[in-house]
Amino acid sequence: MNRRFRIGRPGMLRRVGWGGCVTLIPIDQTTPASSGRRSRHPERGGAAAAAMDTAAAKAAWNANYGIVSSGDRRLAFSRQLSSNSATPRLARSDSSIAMPMPIPVPPPYQGPKPSKKLLRLATASRPMRRLALLLALNVAYSATELAIGLFTGRVGLVSDAFHLTFGCGLLTFSLFAMAASRTKPDNLYTYGYKRLEVLAAFTNAVFLLFLSFSLAVEALHAFMQDESEHKHYLIVSAVTNLLVNLLGVWFFRNYARVNIVYRNAEDMNYHSVCLHVLADSIRSAGLILASWFLSLGIENAEVLCLGIVSVAVFMLVLPLFKATGNILLQIAPGNVPPSAFAKCSRQIIACEDVSEVWQGRFWELVPGQAVGSLSIRVKSGANDRAVLEYAHGLYQDLGIQDLTVQTGLDDS
Repeated sequence: MNRRFRIGRPGMLRRVGWGGCVTLIPIDQTTPASSGRRSRHPERGGAAAAAMDTAAAKAAWNANYGIVSSGDRRLAFSRQLSSNSATPRLARSDSSIAMPMPIPVPPPYQGPKPSKKLLRLATASRPMRRLALLLALNVAYSATELAIGLFTGRVGLVSDAFHLTFGCGLLTFSLFAMAASRTKPDNLYTYGYKRLEVLAAFTNAVFLLFLSFSLAVEALHAFMQDESEHKHYLIVSAVTNLLVNLLGVWFFRNYARVNIVYRNAEDMNYHSVCLHVLADSIRSAGLILASWFLSLGIENAEVLCLGIVSVAVFMLVLPLFKATGNILLQIAPGNVPPSAFAKCSRQIIACEDVSEVWQGRFWELVPGQAVGSLSIRVKSGANDRAVLEYAHGLYQDLGIQDLTVQTGLDDS
């Protein structure tokens, strides 16, 4: 049965149904009012009305899927219930309905990721791991000695515990310098963090010089007081400290020398750590020998032992103190004689395109890396590129890897 519904108000849509197909078409302004009423007898004139409605629906449909090209630009929507109907459908690819995005599938669980601290510890070098172990042993020993000293009221144990604590702080700074020196240069530290190891070595050297001075003062104090009041209970502390420090000396046994050729900043830092634990070992050995000599009845044994230890520590640390101080003061590289720099300057001045060479500054950034800057005044119209290449070649033969040359024109 064909049913037809019309809304007779002008300018609105009209719903027309035939053969299971429902179509909305716009009603023209000229549609009579009577046509908008619902017919009480749809069977009268059914064939003629159906033919008219079919023609109107096909006229309203176009290739744009319902966009009517008349003055009233409203959409005519067609919904087809039967697959055999001639009315076209909306293609799936032409739909403007936003389809929901597929939910991303999370990757499979691969277990917890290791923290950055564990990664740094795993990639640490062998000297760094050894220094960390030595530092842990010293901290445990100094804490135990401080607790026993406070519990028993032994001032000597408390004083020695504070001395060890201060030494642990310096070893911690050396360990930090080893880790920080591996950081790449950035916009703030354009030369990198290599010189931090030189600073750590210099700090250890200053501490050892202070230790030498304090041992000399302690020897003078022992000479002025009665030696019968010597604290013999410190021998247990000295033996334990000696064992811990001997372990550190074995860890850094390759650097257990007074004079050493530093190839890089790491060698200087490792050497300072070795001298630190070696000086503490000598100090503990001196206290043990002094207690043993006193037990044998030898007079002025403590003064003699502490004096020898003070001189030995001073002689051990003095070369390191001079080497680190020279680098921090940015003096000329020690492996290049001053006459070599003067010879290079004369060779550059001998060039026909060069009129003057001045402000030649050369220093050692870290052991094994020399840096320099130079100013050259060339003649007008000269080839300054050839002069720059010649100057770089001369100073690279001397070991200056990073050379900055500034050129200027001679106006005279």
